[in-house]
Amino acid sequence: MDARLDFVTGSDAPKAFKHLMAAGRELRASALPAATQELVALRVSQINGCAVCIDMHTKDAAAAGETAVRLNLVAAWREAKVFTEAERAALELAEEGTRVGDGAGGVRDEVWERAARHYDEEQLTALVVLVSFMNMVNRLNVITQQPAGDYVPGQFH
Repeated sequence: MDARLDFVTGSDAPKAFKHLMAAGRELRASALPAATQELVALRVSQINGCAVCIDMHTKDAAAAGETAVRLNLVAAWREAKVFTEAERAALELAEEGTRVGDGAGGVRDEVWERAARHYDEEQLTALVVLVSFMNMVNRLNVITQQPAGDYVPGQFH
């Protein structure tokens, strides 16, 4: 499968893509724990069916020392014992933030409150921006049919 647009070498896309990648780098430098960032990015990408992002975040997380067990259980995090309460709260917020169109009201208050018990305002801001950023990037990649499998860990850092 060939991508519909080439975000890296296309005629107009590189300008916008460069800014998006800069935003992603800023998010990685945030106060939100790196492991949580990768788990959230992976879960949002799974929900949205973004193969290239699943490829990237799985490989980046593994390269950073994340275990295969945890990566394999992200899709079933509710039933898995391998995530901390803070990670579970972030994953729940990420799911509800990604599925806002599936139900009225958006993110429920109790979901927000669980996340707020584990993360300060700076971290919550980073988490909300990360969920929003991943949803945007997932949609860009799905719409343009970006192929997965060739990502090298750290390629866009």
